[in-house]
Amino acid sequence: MSKPLIMIGSGGHASVLMDLLHLNGCNVIAYVSSEKNNNNQMFESIQYLSDDDDIGQFNPDDVLLVNGLGSLPKQQNREKVAAFFSKLGFSFATVISPHAIVSSSAYLAQGVQVMSGAIIQTGAYIGENSIINTGAIIEHDCNVGANNHIAPRATLCGNVTTQDDVHIGVHACVIQGVDIGKNVVVGAGASVVTNVEEKSVVYGHQALIRKKE
Repeated sequence: MSKPLIMIGSGGHASVLMDLLHLNGCNVIAYVSSEKNNNNQMFESIQYLSDDDDIGQFNPDDVLLVNGLGSLPKQQNREKVAAFFSKLGFSFATVISPHAIVSSSAYLAQGVQVMSGAIIQTGAYIGENSIINTGAIIEHDCNVGANNHIAPRATLCGNVTTQDDVHIGVHACVIQGVDIGKNVVVGAGASVVTNVEEKSVVYGHQALIRKKE
């Protein structure tokens, strides 16, 4: 990334992103947060901004923002931050861990974050402001909507479609060809084998036991 970066937030997710940006050799010049981060030395060496309005001192053409807010089911803080600064003319950096595998034919929209150990296969589309978290797998030709969180170790098999604002929980699995509607939450460890309507909550593990022949 050629432009300097400004981190929004200083909590756990922001701290992980700071590590990834450091590994990628990026130039983070400031962070904005209601509280200082005194636990990560990389925050100590950059400018601290205590209010979102302080970002206004920077020209949107000269910097990129990094959305350091984490994502939890049914919470829209991360989405609201992205929308707010986008209206002011700022753009968000796409962050990819050097320890992730992303196919050259996959498409990542603005502000997507791909964490360490994640795999995104050929033909996949990842929508704006989505997180593909640690060790998550997005198989071939999946279409992931905007503001999604694919949590650690979750798997989307081939040709899965998720609409906007979807949360796929830790170690959940969505089998091939399934469509998941907007504002759906898939609980940790769930196995999704059929299409899911919008605003649904899915949980539990489904298994079929076949008699011995």
